[in-house]
Amino acid sequence: MAKYFIGLMSGTSMDAVDAVLVDLSSLRPHIISTTSTSIPYDLKERLLKLNLEQFIELSELAKADYQIAKLSADTVYHLIKKTTITIKDIIAIGSHGQTIYHQPKADPPSSIQIGDPNLIAEQTQITTVADFRRRDIACGGEGAPLVPAFHRHFFHSKKEIRTIVNIGGMANITALSTNLNAPIKGFDTGPGNVLMDYWCQQQQNKSYDENGDWASSGQINHNLLESFLNDPYFTTPPPKSTGRELFNENWLNKKIKTNPLLAPEDIQATLCELTAQSITHAIEHYAPETQQTIICGGGVHNKVLMERLHTLNPHPVSSSEDFGIHPDWVEAVAFAWLAQQTIHRQPGNLPSSTGASHPAILGGVYYA
Repeated sequence: MAKYFIGLMSGTSMDAVDAVLVDLSSLRPHIISTTSTSIPYDLKERLLKLNLEQFIELSELAKADYQIAKLSADTVYHLIKKTTITIKDIIAIGSHGQTIYHQPKADPPSSIQIGDPNLIAEQTQITTVADFRRRDIACGGEGAPLVPAFHRHFFHSKKEIRTIVNIGGMANITALSTNLNAPIKGFDTGPGNVLMDYWCQQQQNKSYDENGDWASSGQINHNLLESFLNDPYFTTPPPKSTGRELFNENWLNKKIKTNPLLAPEDIQATLCELTAQSITHAIEHYAPETQQTIICGGGVHNKVLMERLHTLNPHPVSSSEDFGIHPDWVEAVAFAWLAQQTIHRQPGNLPSSTGASHPAILGGVYYA
């Protein structure tokens, strides 16, 4: 019997709400339908303001919370409309929400995702699971990354040692062993697409560098690259997680000021190399026995980045599509799966990845 769940994901890039309808009745999730709704420019600007400014107006927070929830509910409507499946057939929605604050090392530690699940549940009439990260933080963890448990479920192999790399706004890795019961390392390696996207928007008036074409026209500046890689985050041992709170336009602009004569395309090429090298460094130091690296997330479409990962790593580097799941939908499927874990009262975090004191059932359930 089919077990239908919906996963909603809006990542650090703040470009869209991704939605996937998936059947989780077997070990291998079966994707039924997908859709993506772009986040309007004015809402993205509001989200960035909430994310970057030290002091915010509660009215702005309330507006963004409502707008993301409304956009999510509308996205679910369009997702279901593409199928013959009815609302009553769907067990739950797993909604990640939009992160506006992630400081697990602060006092007090916290991670805040907005997109009111009450509104999503009410407008879709589907039970909604949300606010996944804060329970892990309450257990002493980072609240991120949460996808390693799903990566183990979907990508584990008894025959080869695999490392899963998700390249969204930030990049994270999951180092899998052939032993299903072995502790799993998973952590954020640093910026994925976020700085490349920002620089492309500023200099090219484009939302992202399609195929990495602009980066390919530039030259890597090794002085600037060294300045990037000197950030203490890259040598901090896991468990660790990061976001726009650290790797943002202010961080980048301070680095660029020390190299003011660089051509914009050279900076883009160097940012691409930063992502490639920080991922590779993480694999070399924390997953040195890797036999296969599997890439998912939007970064897989950056040909220059993928070429560099192929060159820098001694083992095969492949897209998750080669293993049965399109790279654009892995995270959304993961949150559908996490919703199932919560509905079934099963843990969704991996303490060996997040640093939590114990496995925990994640999120809150908002009934239809």
